Amino acid sequence: MRHLNKKKRLGRRTPSQRKAMLTNLAVSLIEHKRIKTTHARAKELRKFIEPLITFAKRGDLHARREVLKKIHQKDTVSTLFHEIAPVYTERQGGYTRIVKLGFRDNDRAKVSLIELVDFAGIIEKESEEKPDKKKKVSKKKEEKSD
Repeated sequence: MRHLNKKKRLGRRTPSQRKAMLTNLAVSLIEHKRIKTTHARAKELRKFIEPLITFAKRGDLHARREVLKKIHQKDTVSTLFHEIAPVYTERQGGYTRIVKLGFRDNDRAKVSLIELVDFAGIIEKESEEKPDKKKKVSKKKEEKSD
């Protein structure tokens, strides 16, 4: 019987597709510290990623292997253990923040921003440091302006 085993399907047909999607969202969140997705997916991602961060805070071999069961990319797991987990050593849960952004234009789905809580200032500094790319002006436009 399936008592108390109900999970949101998130538009996926099989449980394996759902797990793969959550793993990919978790990898993106670990790499970028902030991602934009639908509100339902953000709420499910929170349930998926927060126990992994708690495992990473422990930092032992068993915790690393438990995280590797869910996320199969070793470089992403090392980022989780070496960069993200030390920031949350004093925090007792609540590692993510979900901000509602409104509705998507084409299908009116609720869109949210999910981010790691203590990395908000770091993300803003990194975006300020990146130089803006200058647009290349074609030769035809230069000749017309002369």
